[in-house]
Amino acid sequence: MKLIENATAEKLRGGFYTPEPIAEFILRWGINGSTDFDILEPSCGDGVFLEQLKGLKSKYKSITAIEFDEIEAQKAEKIGLKNKQIINDDFHTYCNNTLQRFDLVVGNPPYIRYQFFDRKQQVEAGDIFIKAGLTYSKLTNAWVSFVVGSSLLLKDKGGKIGFVLPAEILQVSFALQLRKFLAQFYNKINIISFEKLVFPDIQQEVVLLLCEKNGSKEHNIEHIELKDASELKTLDTAKLKSPQKKIDFKSNKWTFYFLEQEEIDFLENIAKKRNISTLGKYAKVEVGITTGSNDFFTVPLTTVEEYDLHDYAKPMVGRSVQVNSVIFTEKDWEKNKFSKAKAHLLAFPDKQNLNQKNGAVKYISHGESLGIHKGYKTGIRNDWFVVPSLKISDALFIRRNNLYPRLIINEAGAYTTDTMHRVFVKQGTDINALTASYYNSLSLAFTEVSGRSHGGGVLELMPNEAEKVLLPYHKDNAKLLSQIDKLIRDKTDIEEVLKISNQIILKEHYGLTQKEINLAHSIWKKLSSCLLYTSDAADE
Repeated sequence: MKLIENATAEKLRGGFYTPEPIAEFILRWGINGSTDFDILEPSCGDGVFLEQLKGLKSKYKSITAIEFDEIEAQKAEKIGLKNKQIINDDFHTYCNNTLQRFDLVVGNPPYIRYQFFDRKQQVEAGDIFIKAGLTYSKLTNAWVSFVVGSSLLLKDKGGKIGFVLPAEILQVSFALQLRKFLAQFYNKINIISFEKLVFPDIQQEVVLLLCEKNGSKEHNIEHIELKDASELKTLDTAKLKSPQKKIDFKSNKWTFYFLEQEEIDFLENIAKKRNISTLGKYAKVEVGITTGSNDFFTVPLTTVEEYDLHDYAKPMVGRSVQVNSVIFTEKDWEKNKFSKAKAHLLAFPDKQNLNQKNGAVKYISHGESLGIHKGYKTGIRNDWFVVPSLKISDALFIRRNNLYPRLIINEAGAYTTDTMHRVFVKQGTDINALTASYYNSLSLAFTEVSGRSHGGGVLELMPNEAEKVLLPYHKDNAKLLSQIDKLIRDKTDIEEVLKISNQIILKEHYGLTQKEINLAHSIWKKLSSCLLYTSDAADE
């Protein structure tokens, strides 16, 4: 694999060595007593899967292992296995040229982003997607093309793949067509996740993807969560033979399958059953202001005073830790202002209207000395220092969040960057009622389902995803706002807040039974517990 220069070796290889218990389990699941399998390992590294295959002493017909790194391929070559072939090549090239087909493909594919491919590599990966009837995008990661290519190399009758993959396969947008492909291509899909990080050094959450095709008309999926990789030693592979949940081909994400069938049915039917609309009916959600360089355009009071930027410094909130309430007041902003927080957004006019006598010119020159004017966003502006779309929203939606998602009234009239979303209330909607209505277990559960998990356990929602969250709006919920705000300011556990709000928002105003409320709450707890929320990660 030829890769571009100016990247670390780790980034270029994109590989992290598979723990032995994982490799052993995937092989044990895949072989499952067979004696005549042709096996492929498309990214063998130093040969951990080969070593485990040797240790299992299982009978097989052949084992083919691909490795693009010459030194690693040499290590794999030294492993004593019968009917073994080590090929020092890029898997994509091999996939596009081989006529051989396999019963089982196993591995831990490299996690390499598109931009680290050279042109030839991009073409080879693109060809795999074309063969599968898929569209290759610049957002695609190498592990996606490995999964697709490996699937295409399976024999016509039957075949299995077992891979270690980033947990983002379950929900990120660029893997959407992969999920649809897998759901249609395979009849049985098992997903195994872990409470503890398998690769703690890189904060990368992973899952095991185990897929099998058998030519039937059934397409089922199942999820199992284990404490850590060591529990694979005692996991009975028989549990994976008959996944029970039918794949919903309309579902965009696989987060659903972390839930029991009763919970899935509840989420799919509750909106119609109780006539609950989405947030998008009551408000428009937009990304925050894209400055092109938050470090330059968002500044603390000390910078404002140093450069005399008072004419251009506007109230701003840009981090979730700066908002410890449901109502962000002018007093809250003043508190941030006199701390070391970046509580100001610099809103410069164009060059023609810029006051040449204050410090703005000096500060802009400082930015140019740092190369800010050559950035991706700033470089396309007529005047690079003029930030577009300076709109103040009615409310704020925490884009990346710790603890739990939050909808916040922007009483201070503060600007926000793209670290938060802007919420504009539609005509006829009471903002107090809207905000209070969000703080219930059902809305929080749908936020988890609508969003996606990132490395380090951060939940993120795009504007269109936030608008799809169920919101049991009722004008009388406005009476709850001050109480919810006080409880959150007092750092009351969200569980205690929900005990109060659920009874009024869900039970009194929408008629949910206690069983339904408990179900919604358990769904939220289950899905949110899959994320390791950290405030530092949330604000990066």
